[in-house]
Amino acid sequence: METTTDGTWDSLPVKLNERILQTIDELKFTHMTPVQSACIPLFMRNKDVAAEAVTGSGKTLAFVIPIIELLLKREEKLKKMQVGALVVTPTRELALQISEVMEKFIQKFPQFTQILLIGGTNPIEDVEKFKDQGANIVIATPGRLEDMFRRKSDGLDLASSVKSLDVLVLDEADRLLDMGFEASLNTILGYLPKQRRTGLFSATQTQELEKLVRAGLRNPVRITVKEKGVAATSSQKTPARLSNYYTICRSENKFNSLVTFLRQHKHEKNLVFFSTCACVEFYGRALETLVKKVTVHCIHGKMKNKRNKIFADFRALKSGILVCTDVMARGIDIPDVNWVLQYDPPSSASAFVHRCGRTARIGNQGNALVFLLPMEESYVNFLAINQKCPLQKMPPVSDVVDVLPKVKAMCLADRAMFDRSMRAFVSYVQAYAKHECSLIFRIKDLDFSSLARGFALLRLPKMPELRGKTFPDFIETTIDTETIRYKDKSRQKQRKKMLAELKDKIPFPKKHFIKNEAWSKQKTKKNRRKKMSAKRKHDEGSDVEDEDMNELLDDTRLLKKLKKGQISEEDFEKQITSKPKSKHKTGGPSHDSSVGEDVEANM
Repeated sequence: METTTDGTWDSLPVKLNERILQTIDELKFTHMTPVQSACIPLFMRNKDVAAEAVTGSGKTLAFVIPIIELLLKREEKLKKMQVGALVVTPTRELALQISEVMEKFIQKFPQFTQILLIGGTNPIEDVEKFKDQGANIVIATPGRLEDMFRRKSDGLDLASSVKSLDVLVLDEADRLLDMGFEASLNTILGYLPKQRRTGLFSATQTQELEKLVRAGLRNPVRITVKEKGVAATSSQKTPARLSNYYTICRSENKFNSLVTFLRQHKHEKNLVFFSTCACVEFYGRALETLVKKVTVHCIHGKMKNKRNKIFADFRALKSGILVCTDVMARGIDIPDVNWVLQYDPPSSASAFVHRCGRTARIGNQGNALVFLLPMEESYVNFLAINQKCPLQKMPPVSDVVDVLPKVKAMCLADRAMFDRSMRAFVSYVQAYAKHECSLIFRIKDLDFSSLARGFALLRLPKMPELRGKTFPDFIETTIDTETIRYKDKSRQKQRKKMLAELKDKIPFPKKHFIKNEAWSKQKTKKNRRKKMSAKRKHDEGSDVEDEDMNELLDDTRLLKKLKKGQISEEDFEKQITSKPKSKHKTGGPSHDSSVGEDVEANM
C-alpha cells in the first residue's frame, strides 16, 4: 500500500468512538497523518499491520486508537487481571511517552487500566502494583517484561493474564528484533496466544521484513508512507521539512564551535548527541558551566533511576540543552526541538537518520547539524547513497571563542572533572575503533594531539593505542596530576584513605603481564582463551615430569569411568595396581595407593 493522503478524523471509513474523538479534539489533532489514516481502519478490521513511515509521522496514535477500539468491541469484558493489549518498545523513554498518550485516552474509559513495565524501577513494586490494580493494557520494555513472566513465585502469573490478549504492538520493530532484544522478544512471544492482532511500526521497516514471521503476523498488510513531494522511486528516510547540514572542523576546534553555536541558539531547544556515556558525562558538565542561563540535562544508558525524571523535565522545557547518547535516538517525541546536533557521527548509519528524526516531527520544521573532521567528509556521500539522507554544507560557526582553557581549569580544580576527561578520551578512541563505517572512520587517521587538545586533557592517558608513539604537538601540564583534589570532600577523604593504605602495604614482586593490545588490533576472544589455556597447562605441568603427568591423567580417567559406572570397583583396583610405576628424579616411587584418594578429593 503506497502513500495514503491524510484528512479529518470523520473521513475515516470506520467510525471512531465518540469519547475517542473528544480526546483527539482536546489534544488538538485536527487532521490525521498519512500513517494514521492508513493503519487505523486496517487494525480495526482485524488485519495485521506492518507499517514503515519516516520518524515523527504520528505512529503512536496509529496504534493507540485501534487498541482502545478493539478492546471496546470485545464480547467478554476484560477482568482486572486480564491483559487485552501489549505494547513492546525498546527504550524506557519511548515506553513512558506511549504510556502518557495512552493515559490521556483511557481517562474517558475507566473500565480499562494500564501498567508501565520498564527498567530503572523496583520489579517487586511492579508485581505488587499489577496484583493490586490489575492491567488490561501493558506498555513495556523487553527486559522488564521478560522478567515479569518469571515472577510466578512472587505471586504474579502473567502467562495466564496474557491468554486473553487481543492486540500486540511492536514499536520500533527493527530495533526490537535487533541484537540484545531478539532473545527476550522470542521468550515473550512464546507466552502469547496465536489468535491476536499484531502491528509492527518502524521508520526502517523494510530491512526487517524477513523477521516478521517470527513475530506472528499472518499475511500482514504492508504500509509504506512517504512524505508529500517525495518521488515514488525515492526512499528518503528523514522528514521532508528537516534541513540537514554538516560542518567541517578540526578536533581541537570542535568543542569550541559547539559551545559558540549553543550560545548563539540559547533560546531554542537543542539535542546534542555524543558517541559514549563518558563523553556525555564530561562534555555535559562542561556545557553546564560554559553556556550560561540555559538548562542543561544529560541522559545516557548507564543512568538508572534518574533517566525518567530528566526526560520528563526536558520535555516540559521551552528551551534548553539535552546532552545524550543514542539511547535518545529512536522514537522519542520531545516537543519543539529546534536543532539536533551530532557532535560525533553515530556508529551505525541508520542511527544517524533516527537522531535527525528527533526534530521536524509531525509536519513541523526542524534542523540537524553533524560535526565532521576533515578526513570524514566522504561520510556525506555515504549517507546520501546508503541512507538516502542528503546533507548540505554549513559554513564554519562564526565568532568562535576558545573555551578549552576554562575546561582545563575545571579539570585542575576538581579531580572528578579530570577523571571524566580521561575516561571520555579513552571511550571516544575505543568507539572510533569499532565504527561500522571503518573505511571512512579509521583510527590510524586520527590526530591524537589535536584530539587530546579538544578534550582539554592535562596529560595523555596510558592506553594501548598510544603506546610507543610520541606527540610533540601536545604539551602536557607541568602540574603533577596526582595532586589534583576532589571538590567533593567525602570523595577526597576516601581517596586519601585509599592512598595511605596502598602506601602501607608491603610491595609484592612485580608479575610479568602480557601487554594489552589496542582495541583496533585485538584478536578474537576464542584465540585469547586458547592462549590462556595453553599457558595454564604449561604452568601447571612445569614441576612434574611428562611421564608422571601422563600417569596421573590416566588415573583420573579411570576414576571418572568408575564414578560414571562404566567400570566396577574391582576393575578399577586391578587397573590401578597392575600399572608400572614411574620414578621421581629422587628415585622414590612417584605415588602410592593414596593417589587415587587425592585425585578423587579434587574432582
